Amino acid sequence: MHFDSKNSDLSQIPKGIASLIEQQNSSFGKSTELSRRQFLKMTVASGFALGVFPAQAQDTPQNNANGSSLKAFQQPSAFVQITRDGSITVTINRLEFGQGVHTALPMILAEELDADWNKVHAVHGSAAPAYVDPAFGMHMTGGSGSIKNSYTQYRELGARVRAMLINAAAVQWNVSPETLRTERSTVIRADGKTFSYGELAEAAMKIAVPAKVSLKDPKNFKIIGKHVGRLDAKDKSSGKQEFGIDVRLPGMLTAVIAHPTVFGASVKSFDDSAAKQIKGVRAIVKIKVDRGGEGVAVIADGYWPAKQARDLLKIDWDASQVEKVDSTVQLKKYRELAQTTGNLHFKADVSQLSSAPKKIQAEYTFPYLAHAPMEPLNCTVQINPDGSKAELWVGTQMPGLEAMAAAQALGVSPQNLQIHVQMAGGGFGRRAVPSCDYVVESCQVAKAARSAGIQAPIRTIWSREDDIKGGYYRPMHVHKAQIGFDEQGQVQAWDHVIVGQSIVAGTPFEGFLMKNGVDGTAIEGMRDPYPIPMRLSVHHPKVNVPVLWWRSVGSTHTAYVMETLIDEIARAAKQDPVAYRLKQFGDKHPRHTAALKLAVEKSGYNKRRLPKGQAWGVAVHESFQTVVAYVVTASVKNGQAKLHTATAGVHCNLAVNPKTIEAQIQGAALMGLGMCLENAAITLKDGVVEQDNFGQYAVARITDMPQMTVHIVPSADPPTGIGEPGLPPLAPAFANAIAQLTGKVPRSLPFKLA
Repeated sequence: MHFDSKNSDLSQIPKGIASLIEQQNSSFGKSTELSRRQFLKMTVASGFALGVFPAQAQDTPQNNANGSSLKAFQQPSAFVQITRDGSITVTINRLEFGQGVHTALPMILAEELDADWNKVHAVHGSAAPAYVDPAFGMHMTGGSGSIKNSYTQYRELGARVRAMLINAAAVQWNVSPETLRTERSTVIRADGKTFSYGELAEAAMKIAVPAKVSLKDPKNFKIIGKHVGRLDAKDKSSGKQEFGIDVRLPGMLTAVIAHPTVFGASVKSFDDSAAKQIKGVRAIVKIKVDRGGEGVAVIADGYWPAKQARDLLKIDWDASQVEKVDSTVQLKKYRELAQTTGNLHFKADVSQLSSAPKKIQAEYTFPYLAHAPMEPLNCTVQINPDGSKAELWVGTQMPGLEAMAAAQALGVSPQNLQIHVQMAGGGFGRRAVPSCDYVVESCQVAKAARSAGIQAPIRTIWSREDDIKGGYYRPMHVHKAQIGFDEQGQVQAWDHVIVGQSIVAGTPFEGFLMKNGVDGTAIEGMRDPYPIPMRLSVHHPKVNVPVLWWRSVGSTHTAYVMETLIDEIARAAKQDPVAYRLKQFGDKHPRHTAALKLAVEKSGYNKRRLPKGQAWGVAVHESFQTVVAYVVTASVKNGQAKLHTATAGVHCNLAVNPKTIEAQIQGAALMGLGMCLENAAITLKDGVVEQDNFGQYAVARITDMPQMTVHIVPSADPPTGIGEPGLPPLAPAFANAIAQLTGKVPRSLPFKLA
């Protein structure tokens, strides 16, 4: 996901969410008379930060030391629990699904708390107001914003708790707080006497919370900036870690859903006679599913009997009222659209195209991509006996929005619905769906089970095939570029057209992410940091394929186009691609320059002789305010490209945990490499997705991983995003190496070199 706080108008979002709820109610066949005012009142009363309106609207003021008030997300009591034995539990306001916030956020808080790191633990928060993203006032894990947006918040939380502990000790010793210091979970008096944090915790939490606190100078950090092992590493490596799919409740049943083969299709009829013969099947019910469609759910004692029974269902689908997408036809239409000017985003004079000494005309194509996280989608729903309350266990990136949607689907008051955020095994954006599809469908199954006389918690699980065939996807795109430049590589005019579905159209985010008919997520990464006179226009065709943000969102395709074209211009001007980029950056982009120079230095670029048949490739790109540069080596043999080495230069400002950053860059690079692999594409025929598992849909594996090193530019500035920025520049760096070897730029992903 991507949100630009600089350009966001949050006042527009509540109306968008209210509209979404109305759309959902209509989609699921439930009437509503929910006005915007009623919606706001209900969400505030619920105790959730439901949706994305400013958090201050939901906070309950609490007095602090100077009589003013702190917002809910500034209150230490929601984030820190210290037991008598000194154990410190830090609540994280994000979903941990592999990116490392389960460790990094506690590190930030523990630093200012002067905590003994060996006594620190972490747990997930909930949909309560305290756990909103402080920059946006909504519950959100996305946009690589977890550390960036909560860095100061968690530092201040730790500093507030430390001040309260010191004050508690000062009262007991009858001394001035200024005479005390802290170290490793201990308050120390001038004469050397001590209190442990565990001894002071109960008294400290009764002390007024200070509104303002002094934060450490980064040069004095003892935890932040160190290579710290992950708090969840032992449990994950030993198999003890539980994820959403592992939820077990007394009497729990498991459900699987037969989704329509064409998005939005309905059920004409179904024969479940054979399915009912499977031992353990409790009920088979028709339900409403995402995008106005219908499905059939099988509820059983466990996943295996439920899946066996579903495979025996004979369903007659009605797709007569929905578009049946064909990828070949769609690509042809996209190419035709790319010949015309769309909605303008950048305006520039392109009249010099015809007279430019050198020209490039290029068309790029990018397919739909599935998220394919290791843990398929799942959600457990428990409705109380009288139907007035419900609980959900789910790994979600947006628990507030999910809570509102679930409450609506179940017909319970929002204040009577509780979400338990679970550890998730990946997501890459798939667990942040504005339609809340898999959560709402799970609620529909639970309601149907209740109507069938079943009083039990229901865990709905998607199979791997469901995950890949059932959407949502990174949109398919076509780019068309016409570039004119001189003998020195100076661009005189650049006319660029992008064709692809909008991710945010029709969602609560449309109001502040779509401007002049252009989805901001589709064009992020275009032009900058290069001083180019670019005319950029966009077409957003409507297609019956559900689309969603996919790790690094628009930069997945814009970085590839920009960095391969920049490289092509450099080669045409007979300039070294690194020198050409540095010249373009000048003194206006020091972070790009630093990241690229670091990668070049550490890789030995042009200073060491490569094995015969190998070539260098370079790319640099900024996304989520972080710059990542890659210098790679690659070869091509018998029409197959091989990536041998990758050296990353990363400028993410302050590195909270370099160990996590290294892992994130490595993982993002492998996912970026995956875009290049044969069969890394989702295609449709007659409206049906043709791929159903890893046998048909390629994802990068550890055997594809090149030898890789990650280097971080030193900085004390507040951290920027890291979960996604490592992905975009990998594929273009690889492609640029291929172009050095073959003289041809791969214009489509996945690569088609033969």
